[in-house]
Amino acid sequence: MQFDAVLLLSFGGPEGPEQVRPFLENVTRGRGVPAERLDAVAEHYLHFGGVSPINAINRALITELRAALDVPVYFGNRNWEPYVEDTVIAMRDNGVHRAAVFTTSAWSGYSSCTQYVEDIARARVAAGPDAPELVKLRPYFDHPIFVEMFAEAVAEAADTVPAELLGNTRLVFTAHSIPVAADQHWGPHLYSRQVAYAARLVAAAAGYNDYDLTWQSRSGPAQVAWLEPDVADHLGSLTGAGVKAVIVCPIGFVADHIEVVWDLDHELRLQAEAAGIVYARASTPNADPRFARLAAGLIDELRYGREAARVPGLAAVPGCESSINGEPCRPPHCVARVNPARPTAGSH
Repeated sequence: MQFDAVLLLSFGGPEGPEQVRPFLENVTRGRGVPAERLDAVAEHYLHFGGVSPINAINRALITELRAALDVPVYFGNRNWEPYVEDTVIAMRDNGVHRAAVFTTSAWSGYSSCTQYVEDIARARVAAGPDAPELVKLRPYFDHPIFVEMFAEAVAEAADTVPAELLGNTRLVFTAHSIPVAADQHWGPHLYSRQVAYAARLVAAAAGYNDYDLTWQSRSGPAQVAWLEPDVADHLGSLTGAGVKAVIVCPIGFVADHIEVVWDLDHELRLQAEAAGIVYARASTPNADPRFARLAAGLIDELRYGREAARVPGLAAVPGCESSINGEPCRPPHCVARVNPARPTAGSH
């Protein structure tokens, strides 16, 4: 399978204070999120001047992708400019026939995979009958480069912890929480099992036999069960247990989303400091050149029919392989049903 372009498909984010509220309304459309909740989240963005770091990171990643690939690279978002519909129309007008789609999410599940499949389908509808063929690349949570980047980041974070505290330091992985019902439906438990599996791979590569897996950034009614434990609650438990330092690895995020720079670098760090705990946060891949090489490798798996690159030695966790033109992935890996006309919302 040959490609004449690549589309980097991401979540999107505001790039100025006046864009924050419209962006959040895009993200939450159809979910009945109260206005006061949107106001609270808006303050997180306004703390950084109303600018999400994600778009600048993605543009830097595109520079790396262009250096690693031999085809044009396009950029489209779900929730903000450049919207994926506009990008695919431009691809059509530029004569693109088939493009590989690399998403800034390593996982299966609805918000992290199926919703991107819906984005592809909706964008092709917007582009009409001459829309390019779009092939979404597979989830890459167990790719050797993905594991390498996070394991290296954990080691670098550990180097910032005072040597005398390393014996009483806890490695804590965190990923975006989702409702338990959603985790059961899309898999079942496919997302949470993949995150747990990736944490196991990264911990082993970084030399840790013992670690914790937590969840973060839940948003919804208190009566709805979400994946737990929450990272902030867990930090409170570690404080009570006498832990002196934590290394927090945001394994659920491939870039410094607002949930990383606010929820972890601001709120969780302040909580740790108030408790007298040394806090170290492992970096995300962001625009690491290796991340671009990971994408190039996924493309070559389809180009040349190569076996999927996965960390060897452990039993594989099920996951989608690829999706063509926004068509649903096939059971048993994914039970998605695509409806391009339905408004989408969700976390990345």
